[in-house]
Amino acid sequence: MAYDTRPMSHYYDSHDLAKFGSIGEHAPQLARKFFDWYGAVFADGALSAREKSLIALGVAHAVQCPYCIDAYTQDALSKGCDVEQLTEAVHVAAAIRGGASMVHGVQMRNKAAEIGM
Repeated sequence: MAYDTRPMSHYYDSHDLAKFGSIGEHAPQLARKFFDWYGAVFADGALSAREKSLIALGVAHAVQCPYCIDAYTQDALSKGCDVEQLTEAVHVAAAIRGGASMVHGVQMRNKAAEIGM
């Protein structure tokens, strides 16, 4: 079997992250509300902006958003996190995601019992 050796084109284009601010082009009032809220969410509060950045990085991996992964890797590093901390955040996300998959096994067993298998 011959393999295609041409460079792959990807649906995800890292350059699009820089265009995030333009998402409100056709609904500026809604975009302004979103960005105001988004900024407030990530400001220092009961959690530091640094802690929130690590949480966002973990969530980005859980929801598999490459733009968010790029943005919050950069953000967390700029807030003083190191690669070990980023890696640990990714492992936390993976454990939660894996646990969520495993606990749904209870639903599978319930359904199997209902069917009588």
